[in-house]
Amino acid sequence: MSWLITGGCGFVGTNLADELLSRGEAVVIFDNLSRFGSEINLNWLRSRHGSDWQLIQGDVRDAPALTKTVAEVRPSAVAHLAGQVAATTSLANPRMDFEINALGALNILEAVRLNHPEAVILFSSTNKVYGSLESFEYRETPTRYEAVAHETGFDESLQLDGSTPYGCSKLAADTYFRDYKRVYGIRTMVFRHSSMYGGRQFATFDQGWIGWFCQKALEMQDPNTPPISISGDGKQVRDLLFASDLVNCYISAYKHVDSCAGEAFNIGGGIENSLSLRELFKELELLTNAEIRFTQGDWRVADQKVFVADFRKASLYFDWRPMTSYKTGLAKMMEWSRRGA
Repeated sequence: MSWLITGGCGFVGTNLADELLSRGEAVVIFDNLSRFGSEINLNWLRSRHGSDWQLIQGDVRDAPALTKTVAEVRPSAVAHLAGQVAATTSLANPRMDFEINALGALNILEAVRLNHPEAVILFSSTNKVYGSLESFEYRETPTRYEAVAHETGFDESLQLDGSTPYGCSKLAADTYFRDYKRVYGIRTMVFRHSSMYGGRQFATFDQGWIGWFCQKALEMQDPNTPPISISGDGKQVRDLLFASDLVNCYISAYKHVDSCAGEAFNIGGGIENSLSLRELFKELELLTNAEIRFTQGDWRVADQKVFVADFRKASLYFDWRPMTSYKTGLAKMMEWSRRGA
């Protein structure tokens, strides 16, 4: 079989491509290489897999280029991972955010529908399609917020309510993917991800917060490093999902396409792998033997006090669950951060 991965030189795409190529699958990556770290990941894949795969340098906003790629490659599966991934960037440039996330999604769907409707499409969505979740009741502890009556996390029955242009554009794409199964019979799957991390993630202040704070924790080993700034009080909670578990989600779901087509799944590390910022800092301090000094700023627009994925639907439909504890994952992430690339 063959895979087409849009955004295949990003964090998720590189890890997925590496695993597929290691299994002997055919892989074509479609990426415009605009994101920081993408060319480094490209060279890393080439160093590991030589010429056993193909790169097509293109932009998902370019419908003719996507159409040509799908028509020529005729992939068994498409992992649509390309996207604008930062809420802060979407607030600064909502048109660009829309064109990449919403229009880009429509472009890949149409390319498949018109040229190779037999393909399966797996879409990387986000928990931000549920909005700020401000209508729920929360209790505050010394280190975190807890969602009352949602102690095992949030499932897919949550009301959809995109907030920030990023949340809105991803919600539009999420809706299109699910509807193309209903209307056209295209076998799509939607993964509403929580916080993902692992090697090959070149994190920034705006995106990839776990990797970003791993970098900052290493810098804190120098006592002259100034404090870092965080948004809010640091008690916001997310569940952490390590890269290998994320890759297994995509591969396992594809194998169960008959039951999964047209469905959306909340994908994350679950309550056992949930941490607040303050709790994350304590874990990183243990790994670096250095105190993380920080100052508090304003909350980010539409930030969720808590999002923890209840992944039981994924377990039921395609027998998936995270296998990497946050302690193991953070140790591996820190080691990768120390090495550089």
